[in-house]
Amino acid sequence: MTIPDKSFFPFIEKSEQLDNITQNIRHTLSTYIQNCQLQSLVLGISGGIDSALCAALLHPVCNQLHIPLIGRSITIETNKQVEIDRSIEVGESFCTDFQHIDLTDIFYANKKMLIQFDDSMLSKLRQGNMKARMRMMMLYDLAQLHHGIVISTDNYTEFLTGFWTLHGDVGDYAPIMNLWKTEVFNLSKNLLRECNAEQKTALQKCIEATPVDGLGISSCDCEQLGVNNYYEADKIFAAYFQGDTSWESHPLIQRYLRSEYKRNNPIQISRNNLLQAQ
Repeated sequence: MTIPDKSFFPFIEKSEQLDNITQNIRHTLSTYIQNCQLQSLVLGISGGIDSALCAALLHPVCNQLHIPLIGRSITIETNKQVEIDRSIEVGESFCTDFQHIDLTDIFYANKKMLIQFDDSMLSKLRQGNMKARMRMMMLYDLAQLHHGIVISTDNYTEFLTGFWTLHGDVGDYAPIMNLWKTEVFNLSKNLLRECNAEQKTALQKCIEATPVDGLGISSCDCEQLGVNNYYEADKIFAAYFQGDTSWESHPLIQRYLRSEYKRNNPIQISRNNLLQAQ
């Protein structure tokens, strides 16, 4: 079972610590890019806080190394116009090469492949997974074309809840994977100090926005997680992982327990088990 160690607590909120995180993320990424001789970074931009934070973190690294930060806002059917507008603002503020692309028509064509299609929650989940995989297919093709990698925008809270699509909204390099969602907000607010006016406006809008999955499964993330906001979700996780078993029946913890298979993907049979006599 995935259990965070003591380094994940308490949540990081002091400016000096957040500055240190920023420097470490950028230094580690810069080293990785140079060691792997990468020629670009590709980022999917949703209009949410996670991808906006990644854009703000990546922008100066790409500038320093003289490689493009390729951003794409890839919308499909259920994305609201306010989300699209935010994604465009972020992309135009931080990316070297940015485009907004709508794949709704292609999605409708592909949706016919879904077997036993109906309006149930299962059907919405299946459609949501297809949307995530369509977006990732485009991002990976761009990365191949431009000799780069795809950036993952998942955070630790999403990782624990299984709040992502296998072989969908993931990537090659995950700069904020070990930050709680609470820390994603804290780091984003801290980065406002270094942004120009246009970047600051774009990032601030994402900080203030209601988090949504962009897949049309529910009206907001927290509705699916059984909490009022992500701060509450992280506090429940903190209490549970530090020994408070009274939270075990909460929808958030139940979601965590049910999604362990995703964190262990792909499941592998150990070498010893392969060789064991039956």
